[in-house]
Amino acid sequence: MSNHTSIIGSGPNGLAAAIAMAQAGYAVDVFEAEQILGGASRTLELTLPGFRHDFGSAVHPMAAGSPFFRSLPLAGHGLRWVHGLSALAHPLDDGTAVVLEQDLNESARLLGEDGPAWRRMTEPLARNWDAFAKEILGPLPLLPRHPLLLAGFGMRALLPSTILARSSFRSERTRALFAGMAAHSFLSLDAPLSSAIGIVLAASTHAVGWPVPAGGAQAIPDALAGYLRSLGGAITTGKRIASLDDLPASGSDLTFFDTAPRQLASIAGSRLPASFRQRLQRFQPGPGVFKIDYALSEPIPWTAADCRRAICLHLGGSFADIARSEDAMARGRISDRPFMILAQPSLFDPLRAPEGKHVVWVYCHVPNGCTVDRTEAIERQIERFAPGFRDCVLARHVSTPADLEAADANLIGGDISGGAMSVAQTFLRPTWKQYATPDPSLYLCSSSTPPGGGVHGMCGYRAAELALRRRR
Repeated sequence: MSNHTSIIGSGPNGLAAAIAMAQAGYAVDVFEAEQILGGASRTLELTLPGFRHDFGSAVHPMAAGSPFFRSLPLAGHGLRWVHGLSALAHPLDDGTAVVLEQDLNESARLLGEDGPAWRRMTEPLARNWDAFAKEILGPLPLLPRHPLLLAGFGMRALLPSTILARSSFRSERTRALFAGMAAHSFLSLDAPLSSAIGIVLAASTHAVGWPVPAGGAQAIPDALAGYLRSLGGAITTGKRIASLDDLPASGSDLTFFDTAPRQLASIAGSRLPASFRQRLQRFQPGPGVFKIDYALSEPIPWTAADCRRAICLHLGGSFADIARSEDAMARGRISDRPFMILAQPSLFDPLRAPEGKHVVWVYCHVPNGCTVDRTEAIERQIERFAPGFRDCVLARHVSTPADLEAADANLIGGDISGGAMSVAQTFLRPTWKQYATPDPSLYLCSSSTPPGGGVHGMCGYRAAELALRRRR
Protein backbone atom coordinates (compact mmCIF):
# COMPACT_ATOMS: atom_id res chain seq x y z
CA MET A 1 0.00 0.00 0.00
CA SER A 2 1.49 3.32 -1.09
CA ASN A 3 -0.54 5.49 1.34
CA HIS A 4 -0.45 8.34 -1.16
CA THR A 5 -3.47 10.47 -2.04
CA SER A 6 -4.04 12.92 -4.89
CA ILE A 7 -6.75 15.58 -4.69
CA ILE A 8 -7.95 17.18 -7.93
CA GLY A 9 -9.30 20.64 -7.07
CA SER A 10 -8.49 22.92 -4.15
CA GLY A 11 -11.91 24.18 -3.14
CA PRO A 12 -12.89 23.84 0.53
CA ASN A 13 -14.13 20.28 -0.06
CA GLY A 14 -10.93 19.19 -1.78
CA LEU A 15 -8.83 20.73 0.98
CA ALA A 16 -11.03 19.13 3.65
CA ALA A 17 -10.52 15.71 2.06
CA ALA A 18 -6.78 16.39 1.85
CA ILE A 19 -6.59 17.34 5.53
CA ALA A 20 -8.57 14.30 6.66
CA MET A 21 -6.28 12.01 4.66
CA ALA A 22 -3.15 13.75 5.94
CA GLN A 23 -4.42 13.42 9.51
CA ALA A 24 -4.74 9.67 8.85
CA GLY A 25 -1.08 9.49 7.84
CA TYR A 26 -1.35 9.64 4.06
CA ALA A 27 1.03 11.64 1.89
CA VAL A 28 -1.19 14.16 0.09
CA ASP A 29 -0.79 16.17 -3.12
CA VAL A 30 -3.42 18.70 -4.17
CA PHE A 31 -3.61 19.90 -7.79
CA GLU A 32 -5.44 23.11 -8.72
CA ALA A 33 -6.05 24.17 -12.32
CA GLU A 34 -6.17 27.89 -11.53
CA GLN A 35 -3.22 29.98 -10.38
CA ILE A 36 -4.94 30.76 -7.06
CA LEU A 37 -6.21 27.99 -4.81
CA GLY A 38 -9.68 27.96 -3.31
CA GLY A 39 -12.08 27.09 -6.13
CA ALA A 40 -15.05 29.45 -5.84
CA SER A 41 -13.76 30.70 -2.46
CA ARG A 42 -11.35 33.25 -3.87
CA THR A 43 -10.87 36.97 -3.25
CA LEU A 44 -9.74 39.11 -6.19
CA GLU A 45 -9.38 42.76 -7.20
CA LEU A 46 -12.15 42.58 -9.76
CA THR A 47 -12.90 46.31 -10.12
CA LEU A 48 -10.26 48.79 -8.95
CA PRO A 49 -6.91 48.47 -7.12
CA GLY A 50 -7.37 47.98 -3.40
CA PHE A 51 -10.97 46.74 -3.65
CA ARG A 52 -11.08 43.08 -2.58
CA HIS A 53 -14.07 41.20 -3.98
CA ASP A 54 -15.18 37.64 -3.28
CA PHE A 55 -15.36 35.75 -6.56
CA GLY A 56 -17.82 33.17 -5.26
CA SER A 57 -19.02 32.70 -1.71
CA ALA A 58 -19.16 35.76 0.55
CA VAL A 59 -21.15 35.21 3.76
CA HIS A 60 -20.41 31.97 5.60
CA PRO A 61 -22.78 30.68 8.29
CA MET A 62 -22.14 27.08 7.23
CA ALA A 63 -18.35 27.51 7.27
CA ALA A 64 -18.48 29.02 10.76
CA GLY A 65 -20.80 26.17 11.79
CA SER A 66 -19.03 23.31 9.99
CA PRO A 67 -18.28 20.45 12.40
CA PHE A 68 -15.07 19.62 10.52
CA PHE A 69 -13.79 23.19 10.21
CA ARG A 70 -14.57 23.79 13.88
CA SER A 71 -12.31 20.84 14.76
CA LEU A 72 -9.31 22.39 13.00
CA PRO A 73 -6.88 25.08 14.28
CA LEU A 74 -7.77 27.46 11.46
CA ALA A 75 -7.45 30.59 13.60
CA GLY A 76 -3.78 29.71 13.94
CA HIS A 77 -3.53 29.89 10.15
CA GLY A 78 -5.11 33.31 9.76
CA LEU A 79 -8.86 32.71 9.70
CA ARG A 80 -10.78 35.33 11.69
CA TRP A 81 -14.55 35.77 11.56
CA VAL A 82 -16.16 39.22 11.30
CA HIS A 83 -19.81 39.73 12.26
CA GLY A 84 -22.20 42.57 11.47
CA LEU A 85 -24.19 44.33 14.14
CA SER A 86 -27.14 42.24 12.91
CA ALA A 87 -26.98 38.88 11.17
CA LEU A 88 -29.38 39.68 8.31
CA ALA A 89 -31.68 42.44 7.07
CA HIS A 90 -34.64 42.09 4.71
CA PRO A 91 -35.94 45.46 3.47
CA LEU A 92 -39.58 45.94 2.54
CA ASP A 93 -41.45 48.45 0.40
CA ASP A 94 -42.81 50.35 3.40
CA GLY A 95 -39.31 51.69 4.11
CA THR A 96 -38.63 49.35 7.03
CA ALA A 97 -36.65 46.12 7.26
CA VAL A 98 -37.14 42.79 9.00
CA VAL A 99 -33.99 42.22 11.03
CA LEU A 100 -32.66 38.89 12.22
CA GLU A 101 -30.30 39.09 15.18
CA GLN A 102 -27.84 36.39 16.21
CA ASP A 103 -29.39 36.49 19.67
CA LEU A 104 -32.53 34.35 19.51
CA ASN A 105 -34.28 36.17 22.34
CA GLU A 106 -33.85 39.51 20.57
CA SER A 107 -35.01 38.06 17.24
CA ALA A 108 -38.08 36.56 18.86
CA ARG A 109 -38.87 39.96 20.42
CA LEU A 110 -38.48 41.78 17.10
CA LEU A 111 -40.71 39.26 15.31
CA GLY A 112 -43.56 40.07 17.70
CA GLU A 113 -46.51 37.72 17.36
CA ASP A 114 -44.39 35.28 15.35
CA GLY A 115 -41.61 35.21 17.93
CA PRO A 116 -42.86 32.04 19.67
CA ALA A 117 -43.24 30.17 16.35
CA TRP A 118 -39.77 31.27 15.23
CA ARG A 119 -38.36 30.06 18.54
CA ARG A 120 -40.11 26.67 18.23
CA MET A 121 -38.65 26.21 14.75
CA THR A 122 -35.08 27.25 15.47
CA GLU A 123 -34.25 26.94 19.17
CA PRO A 124 -33.87 23.13 19.42
CA LEU A 125 -31.59 23.12 16.37
CA ALA A 126 -29.53 26.16 17.40
CA ARG A 127 -29.16 24.95 20.99
CA ASN A 128 -27.96 21.53 19.75
CA TRP A 129 -26.14 22.85 16.69
CA ASP A 130 -23.10 20.58 16.85
CA ALA A 131 -25.23 17.45 17.05
CA PHE A 132 -27.69 18.71 14.45
CA ALA A 133 -24.97 19.77 11.99
CA LYS A 134 -23.26 16.39 12.21
CA GLU A 135 -26.56 14.69 11.41
CA ILE A 136 -27.53 16.79 8.38
CA LEU A 137 -24.15 17.61 6.84
CA GLY A 138 -23.63 14.26 5.19
CA PRO A 139 -25.66 11.33 3.85
CA LEU A 140 -28.98 10.95 5.63
CA PRO A 141 -28.25 8.51 8.47
CA LEU A 142 -30.20 5.25 8.60
CA LEU A 143 -29.96 5.31 12.39
CA PRO A 144 -29.67 8.93 13.51
CA ARG A 145 -27.98 9.54 16.84
CA HIS A 146 -30.55 12.22 17.70
CA PRO A 147 -33.81 10.90 16.22
CA LEU A 148 -36.14 13.32 18.00
CA LEU A 149 -34.09 16.34 16.95
CA LEU A 150 -33.95 15.13 13.36
CA ALA A 151 -37.64 14.20 13.29
CA GLY A 152 -38.67 17.67 14.42
CA PHE A 153 -36.56 19.18 11.67
CA GLY A 154 -37.67 16.69 9.03
CA MET A 155 -41.39 17.26 9.48
CA ARG A 156 -40.93 20.91 8.59
CA ALA A 157 -38.07 20.49 6.10
CA LEU A 158 -40.06 18.28 3.74
CA LEU A 159 -42.76 20.92 3.32
CA PRO A 160 -42.85 23.49 0.53
CA SER A 161 -41.97 26.93 1.89
CA THR A 162 -45.36 28.27 0.85
CA ILE A 163 -47.10 25.81 3.19
CA LEU A 164 -44.66 26.15 6.09
CA ALA A 165 -44.75 29.96 6.01
CA ARG A 166 -48.55 30.14 5.88
CA SER A 167 -49.04 27.55 8.62
CA SER A 168 -46.33 28.84 10.97
CA PHE A 169 -46.31 32.63 10.71
CA ARG A 170 -49.08 35.22 10.92
CA SER A 171 -47.16 38.29 9.83
CA GLU A 172 -46.28 38.99 6.20
CA ARG A 173 -43.00 40.40 7.48
CA THR A 174 -41.94 37.08 9.00
CA ARG A 175 -43.13 35.21 5.93
CA ALA A 176 -40.97 37.46 3.75
CA LEU A 177 -37.98 36.83 6.03
CA PHE A 178 -38.44 33.07 5.72
CA ALA A 179 -38.91 33.31 1.94
CA GLY A 180 -35.47 34.88 1.63
CA MET A 181 -33.96 32.06 3.68
CA ALA A 182 -35.73 29.36 1.69
CA ALA A 183 -34.79 30.91 -1.65
CA HIS A 184 -31.17 29.87 -1.01
CA SER A 185 -32.37 26.41 -2.06
CA PHE A 186 -32.62 27.41 -5.74
CA LEU A 187 -36.05 25.72 -5.69
CA SER A 188 -39.46 27.12 -6.42
CA LEU A 189 -40.94 27.97 -3.03
CA ASP A 190 -43.88 25.65 -3.67
CA ALA A 191 -41.52 22.69 -4.20
CA PRO A 192 -41.06 19.97 -1.55
CA LEU A 193 -37.86 20.40 0.47
CA SER A 194 -37.67 24.14 -0.24
CA SER A 195 -38.14 24.75 3.49
CA ALA A 196 -35.11 22.68 4.49
CA ILE A 197 -32.32 25.14 3.71
CA GLY A 198 -34.40 28.00 5.11
CA ILE A 199 -34.70 26.24 8.46
CA VAL A 200 -31.01 25.31 8.52
CA LEU A 201 -29.94 28.88 7.76
CA ALA A 202 -32.35 30.28 10.33
CA ALA A 203 -30.99 27.93 13.01
CA SER A 204 -27.39 28.67 12.03
CA THR A 205 -28.07 32.38 12.61
CA HIS A 206 -28.69 31.77 16.28
CA ALA A 207 -25.93 29.18 16.62
CA VAL A 208 -22.97 30.80 14.85
CA GLY A 209 -24.24 33.95 13.09
CA TRP A 210 -23.67 34.98 9.47
CA PRO A 211 -20.03 36.09 9.46
CA VAL A 212 -17.49 36.86 6.76
CA PRO A 213 -13.77 36.02 6.91
CA ALA A 214 -11.56 39.05 7.60
CA GLY A 215 -9.91 40.07 4.33
CA GLY A 216 -12.21 38.00 2.13
CA ALA A 217 -13.40 34.46 1.45
CA GLN A 218 -9.88 33.56 0.31
CA ALA A 219 -8.96 33.37 4.00
CA ILE A 220 -10.86 30.07 4.32
CA PRO A 221 -8.90 28.02 1.74
CA ASP A 222 -5.70 29.83 2.72
CA ALA A 223 -6.15 28.70 6.33
CA LEU A 224 -7.04 25.15 5.25
CA ALA A 225 -3.98 25.10 2.99
CA GLY A 226 -1.77 26.40 5.78
CA TYR A 227 -2.90 23.65 8.11
CA LEU A 228 -2.55 21.02 5.37
CA ARG A 229 1.03 22.09 4.73
CA SER A 230 1.75 21.84 8.46
CA LEU A 231 0.71 18.18 8.16
CA GLY A 232 3.13 17.66 5.28
CA GLY A 233 0.65 18.04 2.42
CA ALA A 234 1.67 19.70 -0.86
CA ILE A 235 -0.38 21.96 -3.14
CA THR A 236 0.38 22.67 -6.79
CA THR A 237 -1.53 25.49 -8.50
CA GLY A 238 -1.72 26.20 -12.23
CA LYS A 239 -1.80 22.48 -13.06
CA ARG A 240 -4.95 21.31 -14.81
CA ILE A 241 -5.50 17.56 -14.60
CA ALA A 242 -7.20 16.54 -17.85
CA SER A 243 -6.62 12.81 -17.36
CA LEU A 244 -5.31 10.55 -14.62
CA ASP A 245 -2.16 10.23 -16.72
CA ASP A 246 -1.41 13.86 -15.79
CA LEU A 247 -0.87 12.89 -12.16
CA PRO A 248 2.73 12.23 -11.05
CA ALA A 249 4.22 9.03 -12.40
CA SER A 250 4.58 7.60 -8.89
CA GLY A 251 0.80 7.19 -8.83
CA SER A 252 -1.69 7.42 -6.00
CA ASP A 253 -3.31 4.91 -3.75
CA LEU A 254 -6.46 7.06 -3.70
CA THR A 255 -7.67 9.99 -5.81
CA PHE A 256 -10.38 12.44 -4.79
CA PHE A 257 -12.17 14.69 -7.28
CA ASP A 258 -13.37 18.08 -6.06
CA THR A 259 -15.02 18.51 -9.45
CA ALA A 260 -18.38 18.38 -11.14
CA PRO A 261 -19.54 14.82 -11.99
CA ARG A 262 -19.00 15.25 -15.74
CA GLN A 263 -15.39 16.25 -15.10
CA LEU A 264 -14.89 13.11 -13.04
CA ALA A 265 -16.16 11.13 -16.02
CA SER A 266 -13.84 12.93 -18.42
CA ILE A 267 -10.70 12.74 -16.28
CA ALA A 268 -11.16 9.14 -15.12
CA GLY A 269 -12.06 7.93 -18.61
CA SER A 270 -11.84 4.17 -19.06
CA ARG A 271 -11.05 3.63 -15.38
CA LEU A 272 -14.83 3.84 -14.92
CA PRO A 273 -17.43 1.66 -16.69
CA ALA A 274 -19.16 3.32 -19.62
CA SER A 275 -22.56 3.02 -17.95
CA PHE A 276 -21.31 4.85 -14.85
CA ARG A 277 -19.70 7.58 -16.95
CA GLN A 278 -23.03 8.07 -18.70
CA ARG A 279 -24.73 8.39 -15.33
CA LEU A 280 -22.26 11.10 -14.33
CA GLN A 281 -22.82 12.93 -17.62
CA ARG A 282 -26.58 12.88 -17.06
CA PHE A 283 -26.33 14.55 -13.65
CA GLN A 284 -28.25 17.80 -14.03
CA PRO A 285 -26.68 21.13 -13.05
CA GLY A 286 -28.82 23.52 -11.06
CA PRO A 287 -29.89 27.05 -11.98
CA GLY A 288 -27.18 29.64 -12.46
CA VAL A 289 -26.46 33.02 -10.98
CA PHE A 290 -25.77 36.43 -12.48
CA LYS A 291 -23.38 38.29 -10.21
CA ILE A 292 -22.10 41.86 -9.95
CA ASP A 293 -19.29 43.19 -7.78
CA TYR A 294 -19.27 46.92 -7.07
CA ALA A 295 -16.66 49.40 -5.90
CA LEU A 296 -18.52 52.21 -4.12
CA SER A 297 -17.60 55.73 -3.04
CA GLU A 298 -19.72 55.40 0.09
CA PRO A 299 -22.07 52.92 1.81
CA ILE A 300 -25.34 52.02 0.11
CA PRO A 301 -27.98 54.65 1.08
CA TRP A 302 -30.62 52.22 2.35
CA THR A 303 -34.01 53.72 3.15
CA ALA A 304 -34.28 51.44 6.19
CA ALA A 305 -31.48 52.35 8.59
CA ASP A 306 -31.48 48.79 9.95
CA CYS A 307 -30.01 47.62 6.64
CA ARG A 308 -26.77 49.39 7.53
CA ARG A 309 -26.32 47.07 10.53
CA ALA A 310 -26.08 43.83 8.53
CA ILE A 311 -23.36 42.31 6.36
CA CYS A 312 -25.95 40.28 4.41
CA LEU A 313 -29.29 41.36 2.95
CA HIS A 314 -32.07 39.59 1.09
CA LEU A 315 -33.64 41.82 -1.55
CA GLY A 316 -36.95 40.78 -3.01
CA GLY A 317 -39.76 42.30 -1.00
CA SER A 318 -42.70 40.21 0.13
CA PHE A 319 -43.08 36.44 0.24
CA ALA A 320 -45.25 36.65 -2.89
CA ASP A 321 -42.63 38.73 -4.73
CA ILE A 322 -39.87 36.25 -3.92
CA ALA A 323 -42.07 33.27 -4.77
CA ARG A 324 -42.80 34.75 -8.21
CA SER A 325 -39.10 35.34 -8.85
CA GLU A 326 -38.07 31.81 -7.87
CA ASP A 327 -40.96 30.24 -9.76
CA ALA A 328 -39.83 32.03 -12.93
CA MET A 329 -36.29 30.72 -12.45
CA ALA A 330 -37.57 27.17 -11.89
CA ARG A 331 -39.54 27.40 -15.16
CA GLY A 332 -36.52 28.59 -17.13
CA ARG A 333 -37.59 32.24 -17.24
CA ILE A 334 -36.27 35.45 -15.72
CA SER A 335 -38.02 37.86 -13.39
CA ASP A 336 -38.28 41.62 -13.76
CA ARG A 337 -37.96 41.85 -9.96
CA PRO A 338 -35.44 39.13 -9.11
CA PHE A 339 -34.76 37.87 -5.62
CA MET A 340 -31.17 38.81 -4.74
CA ILE A 341 -28.60 38.14 -2.04
CA LEU A 342 -26.35 41.10 -1.29
CA ALA A 343 -23.27 41.38 0.93
CA GLN A 344 -21.67 44.60 2.14
CA PRO A 345 -18.65 43.28 4.09
CA SER A 346 -16.59 46.48 4.04
CA LEU A 347 -19.02 48.10 6.52
CA PHE A 348 -17.42 45.86 9.15
CA ASP A 349 -14.15 44.65 7.57
CA PRO A 350 -11.80 47.53 6.72
CA LEU A 351 -9.45 45.16 4.88
CA ARG A 352 -11.81 45.01 1.90
CA ALA A 353 -11.50 48.52 0.43
CA PRO A 354 -9.49 51.76 0.63
CA GLU A 355 -10.40 53.98 3.56
CA GLY A 356 -13.85 55.50 3.17
CA LYS A 357 -14.69 53.30 0.16
CA HIS A 358 -16.70 50.08 0.02
CA VAL A 359 -17.28 46.82 -1.86
CA VAL A 360 -20.63 45.17 -2.53
CA TRP A 361 -21.34 41.64 -3.79
CA VAL A 362 -24.75 40.74 -5.22
CA TYR A 363 -26.32 38.02 -7.34
CA CYS A 364 -29.69 36.88 -8.59
CA HIS A 365 -30.84 33.44 -9.70
CA VAL A 366 -31.21 32.73 -13.42
CA PRO A 367 -31.80 29.61 -15.54
CA ASN A 368 -28.66 27.57 -16.09
CA GLY A 369 -26.51 29.10 -18.83
CA CYS A 370 -28.71 32.20 -19.11
CA THR A 371 -27.28 34.79 -21.51
CA VAL A 372 -29.59 37.70 -20.60
CA ASP A 373 -27.86 40.75 -19.09
CA ARG A 374 -29.43 41.24 -15.66
CA THR A 375 -27.47 44.37 -14.69
CA GLU A 376 -30.38 46.77 -15.09
CA ALA A 377 -32.83 44.51 -13.19
CA ILE A 378 -30.36 44.06 -10.33
CA GLU A 379 -29.64 47.77 -9.99
CA ARG A 380 -33.32 48.58 -10.21
CA GLN A 381 -33.98 46.21 -7.30
CA ILE A 382 -31.24 47.80 -5.20
CA GLU A 383 -32.61 51.27 -6.00
CA ARG A 384 -36.05 50.01 -4.92
CA PHE A 385 -34.75 49.86 -1.35
CA ALA A 386 -31.87 52.34 -1.64
CA PRO A 387 -32.66 55.28 -3.95
CA GLY A 388 -29.44 56.91 -5.12
CA PHE A 389 -27.41 53.69 -5.12
CA ARG A 390 -26.17 54.23 -8.68
CA ASP A 391 -24.65 57.56 -7.67
CA CYS A 392 -22.26 55.68 -5.35
CA VAL A 393 -20.89 53.31 -8.01
CA LEU A 394 -17.23 53.83 -8.91
CA ALA A 395 -16.90 50.62 -10.92
CA ARG A 396 -18.72 47.35 -11.48
CA HIS A 397 -17.59 43.87 -12.54
CA VAL A 398 -20.29 41.71 -14.13
CA SER A 399 -20.05 37.92 -14.01
CA THR A 400 -22.47 36.09 -16.29
CA PRO A 401 -23.02 32.33 -15.87
CA ALA A 402 -20.53 31.78 -18.70
CA ASP A 403 -17.98 34.03 -16.99
CA LEU A 404 -18.31 32.09 -13.75
CA GLU A 405 -17.80 28.77 -15.52
CA ALA A 406 -14.78 30.12 -17.39
CA ALA A 407 -13.18 31.12 -14.09
CA ASP A 408 -14.10 27.86 -12.32
CA ALA A 409 -14.94 24.82 -14.45
CA ASN A 410 -17.09 23.37 -11.64
CA LEU A 411 -19.64 26.19 -11.99
CA ILE A 412 -21.37 24.68 -14.99
CA GLY A 413 -23.72 27.22 -16.54
CA GLY A 414 -23.28 29.39 -13.46
CA ASP A 415 -24.48 26.65 -11.08
CA ILE A 416 -23.00 27.36 -7.63
CA SER A 417 -24.92 24.62 -5.79
CA GLY A 418 -23.31 21.47 -7.20
CA GLY A 419 -26.32 20.27 -9.15
CA ALA A 420 -30.09 20.66 -9.33
CA MET A 421 -31.66 20.09 -5.91
CA SER A 422 -34.59 18.08 -7.19
CA VAL A 423 -35.95 15.39 -4.88
CA ALA A 424 -34.21 12.68 -6.92
CA GLN A 425 -30.85 14.43 -7.00
CA THR A 426 -31.08 15.38 -3.34
CA PHE A 427 -31.41 11.79 -2.18
CA LEU A 428 -29.66 10.04 -5.07
CA ARG A 429 -26.42 11.90 -5.73
CA PRO A 430 -24.38 10.86 -8.75
CA THR A 431 -21.89 8.41 -7.31
CA TRP A 432 -22.15 4.86 -6.13
CA LYS A 433 -22.60 4.73 -2.33
CA GLN A 434 -22.57 8.56 -2.03
CA TYR A 435 -18.88 9.33 -2.70
CA ALA A 436 -17.38 6.14 -4.05
CA THR A 437 -17.18 5.03 -7.67
CA PRO A 438 -16.94 1.53 -9.17
CA ASP A 439 -13.16 1.99 -9.06
CA PRO A 440 -12.22 1.52 -5.37
CA SER A 441 -9.43 4.10 -5.61
CA LEU A 442 -11.51 6.98 -7.06
CA TYR A 443 -13.86 9.20 -5.04
CA LEU A 444 -15.98 12.27 -5.75
CA CYS A 445 -15.86 14.82 -2.92
CA SER A 446 -17.34 17.99 -4.45
CA SER A 447 -20.59 19.81 -3.65
CA SER A 448 -22.32 17.35 -6.00
CA THR A 449 -22.16 14.87 -3.11
CA PRO A 450 -23.94 15.02 0.26
CA PRO A 451 -24.68 17.39 1.89
CA GLY A 452 -24.44 19.57 -1.25
CA GLY A 453 -23.53 23.18 -1.86
CA GLY A 454 -22.10 25.62 0.64
CA VAL A 455 -18.67 26.30 2.12
CA HIS A 456 -18.48 23.72 4.90
CA GLY A 457 -15.97 21.12 3.70
CA MET A 458 -18.24 18.30 4.81
CA CYS A 459 -18.44 16.70 1.35
CA GLY A 460 -14.66 16.32 1.35
CA TYR A 461 -14.49 15.19 4.95
CA ARG A 462 -17.26 12.60 4.49
CA ALA A 463 -15.64 11.26 1.31
CA ALA A 464 -12.31 10.83 3.10
CA GLU A 465 -14.09 9.25 6.05
CA LEU A 466 -15.69 6.67 3.73
CA ALA A 467 -12.41 5.96 1.92
CA LEU A 468 -10.54 5.43 5.19
CA ARG A 469 -13.30 3.21 6.56
CA ARG A 470 -13.21 1.06 3.42
CA ARG A 471 -9.42 0.86 3.50
CA ARG A 472 -9.51 -0.35 7.09
